[in-house]
Amino acid sequence: MITLSILLLCCAALSVYLLVARLYLSGADLSAFDADRGQRFASDRPESPAIAAAMARLTPSNTPPPGLNKQQRLAFKRDKFNHMFDDLQQDARFIAVAAGAIGGEWVLAPGADPARRMLYIHGGGFVVGSPRSHRPITARMSAACGGAVFAVDYRLLPEYKRIDGIEDCRAAYRYVLEHGPYGAAPAQKLFVAGDSAGGNLTLSLLAWARDQGMRAADAAIAIAPPSDATWSSPSILRNVDSDYMLGPAIRIITRLPRSLTLWLNWLSSGIRPNDPLISPVFGDLSGLPPLLVQVSETEMLYDDARRYVNRARAAGSQVALQSWNRTLHVWHIFHAELPEAAEAFAEIARFIERVAPTHKATA
Repeated sequence: MITLSILLLCCAALSVYLLVARLYLSGADLSAFDADRGQRFASDRPESPAIAAAMARLTPSNTPPPGLNKQQRLAFKRDKFNHMFDDLQQDARFIAVAAGAIGGEWVLAPGADPARRMLYIHGGGFVVGSPRSHRPITARMSAACGGAVFAVDYRLLPEYKRIDGIEDCRAAYRYVLEHGPYGAAPAQKLFVAGDSAGGNLTLSLLAWARDQGMRAADAAIAIAPPSDATWSSPSILRNVDSDYMLGPAIRIITRLPRSLTLWLNWLSSGIRPNDPLISPVFGDLSGLPPLLVQVSETEMLYDDARRYVNRARAAGSQVALQSWNRTLHVWHIFHAELPEAAEAFAEIARFIERVAPTHKATA
């Protein structure tokens, strides 16, 4: 009798576990938004031999020495990632910022207009990364937009919660609207951009600013954004072998039952995986500012980007998708090695100039 009672309890618990995952944590079926509707680059180009050089730069940051505990391993990875590009000379000035709870740095390429401003949100899986680690991107973003870039140093996991990083980005949005690199002054043009985890935060931020009735960005750029924390995109599994950056780190998670992944995501973040706060693809995508999304077709987040763009277009927003075949996740940061990075930044510059022309272009 006791054995039967335990069996019934286990069955009941399993049923609740599965029902919660299916009815409370999963999102809507997005397969209708899987169509190719973007501008493709390098579709017939073979994989660049320079990818090996880029991966050689990245690998040391992913391989801590043996004998370290969990905290020490994380500290090692963060330090290596933050200094991974110290050997590169950036054609920009960097101004540290510590304004109350707001931390980060201003990045100014030569000739940058301080009234034209971009809030940049770095990637790193919400766990690593900093304004310093992403200087190869922020320096070029400053040149691309013709303005000053504020790279926010938001709070990371696991010391802080996901909502803490989200709140930091919201505070940085308000800050950039009213402060430039030389003090308090209103922004004349405003841009928001981010890569990977920062791309996710960018998409979430755009919807938040709209819902708050705040001034919208004049343009936004999301590089390889994870838009669906329920992990329902087909490319999560399809591209695990071709994604040299994310595949090795995430492969073990893709082997778990999806119901377990949903529960783990919920428990670790404190936010339901299908909540638009962390899964922007499930939110209201109408009334967004002009947005450019760039992604690699061989990375695991390809369908996250594609589904978001197609759904935003269906909601009436002006969103463009550009994809590169056979390149790395956030290849932009490897501009010293990968020629595709120069192509991507040229497209970003053209996009910004089209929707928010500089004074020089309109003079």
